[in-house]
Amino acid sequence: MWQRTTHRWESPNLLGRSMELVVHGHAGARVLVFPTSMGRFHEWEDQGMAQLLADQLSAGHLQLICVASVDAESWYDDHAHPHQQAEWHARYDAYLRDEVVPFTLVSNPNPFLITMGASFGAYHALAFGCRYPHLVSRVLAMSGLVDIKRLTHGYSDDLVYAYNPADFMRHEHDPARLEAFRRMDIILAVGRDDPLRPGNEAFSRVLWERGIGNALRLWDGWAHDWPWWKQMVRLYIGGHD
Repeated sequence: MWQRTTHRWESPNLLGRSMELVVHGHAGARVLVFPTSMGRFHEWEDQGMAQLLADQLSAGHLQLICVASVDAESWYDDHAHPHQQAEWHARYDAYLRDEVVPFTLVSNPNPFLITMGASFGAYHALAFGCRYPHLVSRVLAMSGLVDIKRLTHGYSDDLVYAYNPADFMRHEHDPARLEAFRRMDIILAVGRDDPLRPGNEAFSRVLWERGIGNALRLWDGWAHDWPWWKQMVRLYIGGHD
């Protein structure tokens, strides 16, 4: 059995909200794991994803840091204006950057950080990885929503734009950031029949147009559920095939 610990603190970035996370493993590449839409920090464990990686967790090759979402207050709050939704996501982004990532380094200084998620969790994995390419070494986005404007009904402004990789990556020209992106391993796995496939294909093209290599992997059928995501994780957690 691998090491498993839970942690909770009141996040200053999230207005004092109590946030929990669970850490699986004691060493190895740090994997920041995002739940599906409005998911809890224990979702991946409940779905057997930690058990799926038991060999790598026990051996100290991987460490999963499974966080909770604030989707209900951000992009999934249908009563809020999209700018207010983006404000909540900005707080969440700061919580991840300024609280979670430094926390993980205290007990595990391994410099290799992976972001990973499925469905709306893949949006989070991509958004964080694309905002901070100097922090993230690999992104594994499975069945992912790429363009957040699908949830804002097409609305955008400066703040929505800042957290929408489908938009801001089109205008990425900073040489240092581009160099960091070209060192990253970006994997987009999606079903051929998934309605989110076109967004993944368009994003892959945007990256290639900027000289950023990426692995777009199309799976037969819909492939948008836990049985497929388990296969994808085993196949791609160590990098694209």
